[in-house]
Amino acid sequence: MNFNMKADILVAEIGSTTTVVNAFDAIDSDKPIFLGQGQAPTSVGMGDVTIGLFRSIDNLKENMKTDTLEWNEFFASSSAAGGLKMTVHGLVYDMTVRAAKEAALGAGAIIKYITAGKLRKSDLNKIKEIDPNLILVAGGVDYGERDTALYNMELILNMRLKTPIIYAGNIENRQEIMDITKDANQKIYMVDNVYPRIDDLNITPARQAIQQAFEEHITRAPGMAKIKELVNGPIIPTPGAVMEASMSLYEDIGDLLVVDVGGATTDVHSVTEGSDEIQKILISPEPAAKRTVEGDLGVYINLHNIIEYLEYDKLLEEFGKDIEKFIRDPKPIPETNMEKSFIEKITHEAVSIALRRHAGKLRSFYGPSGKKTIAEGKDLTNVKWVIGTGGALTRLSGRELLKKALSANTGSLYPKGNFSIFIDNHYIMASLGVLSKKYKRAAVSLLKESLSL
Repeated sequence: MNFNMKADILVAEIGSTTTVVNAFDAIDSDKPIFLGQGQAPTSVGMGDVTIGLFRSIDNLKENMKTDTLEWNEFFASSSAAGGLKMTVHGLVYDMTVRAAKEAALGAGAIIKYITAGKLRKSDLNKIKEIDPNLILVAGGVDYGERDTALYNMELILNMRLKTPIIYAGNIENRQEIMDITKDANQKIYMVDNVYPRIDDLNITPARQAIQQAFEEHITRAPGMAKIKELVNGPIIPTPGAVMEASMSLYEDIGDLLVVDVGGATTDVHSVTEGSDEIQKILISPEPAAKRTVEGDLGVYINLHNIIEYLEYDKLLEEFGKDIEKFIRDPKPIPETNMEKSFIEKITHEAVSIALRRHAGKLRSFYGPSGKKTIAEGKDLTNVKWVIGTGGALTRLSGRELLKKALSANTGSLYPKGNFSIFIDNHYIMASLGVLSKKYKRAAVSLLKESLSL
């Protein structure tokens, strides 16, 4: 037993069900070190998320076989406040609305409602019902249509929700929006247009504003204000952290796809420009870095949604009636071989559905000049690296589950040819996304080590 150990950095990932703390050392060297990991149930239900955090640090000390642990810096990501609920309002769905949606998902937000065109009374009622943490208003290319975004902004302001608003539309509207919002009791973020020109997505400024808003919202989780005082720098949304790690790794190894299966959601991240062949027939632009979040596909909180896809009776036939007890009262971490086999089945279904929703498709139709083929959605055909992260894929047969799901291609634009599958063995990808904000080289090195690259 070591009585005193030191680490350069601790990174906490405060999730909806589990809080994980990772320790790293030699962060400025050519060979940064992953020292160990601790985890404990997230303690939102106990009224203070710091309880779960300190228990996970205690578990980390046990795993590192030390009585005390000191560190120089402490970073964190979180999804414990239930995520950042957003509504998105633009002009045309396939243009500004979709660009705004990509910005929101890439930043780790949860989109609850989307509208295109001028808001109606029913839309305003829906926004009130959702009570979002953030509203994003877009619309019109730069120096194009102006009226819709101005009209929508005025209606939203008149609702007096006190909800922060991001304006990411036609830059010609900026002065007028500043005038109508100067007396509003709402935080207004003014960022560059998400769709400044036809076929041009500019989603990074909006993503950054969303993450800034998340930092303000995250204090709503009980005890999170205390964690803000403990950490160095902002607390960023966990899905956004995985995206940061994905983009950093892409710069080092090239086109990649990341599947993150959690207790509440299954997220898919891809960083790729796609193939020249598909780009020529793509009907609308896609961002190089794209994230989709499937809020109905979780292997713990949303277990019963996946059971519905697989059919309850068929599962009983395959696993026997003994599995009914586990279904009624599922555990965050399966223990018996039967429970693990069952969760592997559930995880495979979650991955398969999430991949189909994320990937684009080829579609053929007949016109005056004969048969024509077009591509819709995200092109993954150039992806050479497929990565699995999240509790289910890192602790179960993740490689085989991903291989099986990707082989069942039903006309989707899935990776082609020789792609390789790797697992985030240390389950540290989200933490490394946080780390990459300050120590990018170290984060990429540690991630490659976790992936056995």
